[in-house]
Amino acid sequence: MTTSSSSSSTFLLLRTSLSSFKCTLRTTPPSLSALPHAFSLSSLLPHTHSGLKVASRCYASAQEAASIHYKDEALSTDPIIEPPEDQSKDTVEHLLTNTDDVARLMKMERRSAQIQSDGRAEPNSPNRWFPYLDRFKCENAYVRSSEILEAVSPCISDARRERFRNVVQNRSYSVCLVVEGLSDFGNVSAAFRSADALGVQSVHVVSCDSSKRYRENRHVSMGAEKWLDIELWDSAKECFKVLKSRGYRIATTHLGMDTVSIYDLDWSYPTAIVVGNESRGISDEALELSDLHCSIPMKGMVDSFNVSVAAGILMHHAVCDRISRTGCHGDLTLEESQILLAEFSLRHSKSAVSIVHDYAKRKPTSMKF
Repeated sequence: MTTSSSSSSTFLLLRTSLSSFKCTLRTTPPSLSALPHAFSLSSLLPHTHSGLKVASRCYASAQEAASIHYKDEALSTDPIIEPPEDQSKDTVEHLLTNTDDVARLMKMERRSAQIQSDGRAEPNSPNRWFPYLDRFKCENAYVRSSEILEAVSPCISDARRERFRNVVQNRSYSVCLVVEGLSDFGNVSAAFRSADALGVQSVHVVSCDSSKRYRENRHVSMGAEKWLDIELWDSAKECFKVLKSRGYRIATTHLGMDTVSIYDLDWSYPTAIVVGNESRGISDEALELSDLHCSIPMKGMVDSFNVSVAAGILMHHAVCDRISRTGCHGDLTLEESQILLAEFSLRHSKSAVSIVHDYAKRKPTSMKF
């Protein structure tokens, strides 16, 4: 009985201490020099109380912990940040099986490439493709990217706006990813996450097998799909025709005699990286229609990577090669950067679109039809 009473007292004391600690972090930077140099809140918990769950995030110092909590607080005060999504939904799977929802994800009006007699299109600038026009449709009027930013920016925290600017600065359409015939949505999600992390804005999905679903991989993408331009295709032929019209060369990953090492390619040239099904690989149609076959040199007993790992390696090397050759990966012009920044601002939350529509009604100088 004494042990139980002592344990309960310790538990109550711990709860009180943690609450006080949290309040201190949210008000003024505390003097926490008495704590160890590296600590985790979970290390303060008695191991006997398994029912109490506290985030086990580690910090290099108490000062870093305070700083990070301040940043989190700044983000949490954003008035139009969406509430957490329903965790029972697989967002990537839903998008890939609902074409209309994918189209609605992209807000700014998109450019339509005119295919020439030689099968190619005249891009908006030499050897570069950028998909958006500088206008967003609001009922009977258009608004420009500058107007969108003017309308939405006051409703987005400074930290969030700075994050958008940094991301856009490192975005590029010069490399895009194509996943063909994948049956595991977890692999698609992982590839999307890598594309977002590496600054590859454009991703394409060819005939994803929606009959095979892996629910345990539900949250692998970490929400990356919200910030990417996703296009769905019924066949490799249709996808490749459009990509070639936009100025891309098609590089399919393949193990064969005619393959080129990824380390021998010039990735400063606009390139669409194609990865194939988990077991069958790239389809014969895609291999025949591609401009070149490339491979990742293997040094072990196995002769292939997991498809999402291979996609990550390919994109990472492409970005590194582009930086070594051109000095940077992000290559958007100032105008394109502003348009993509407006696109991100519109995707920021469901409220953002409503705010811009209201702004357009009040602003008579918006472009009319």
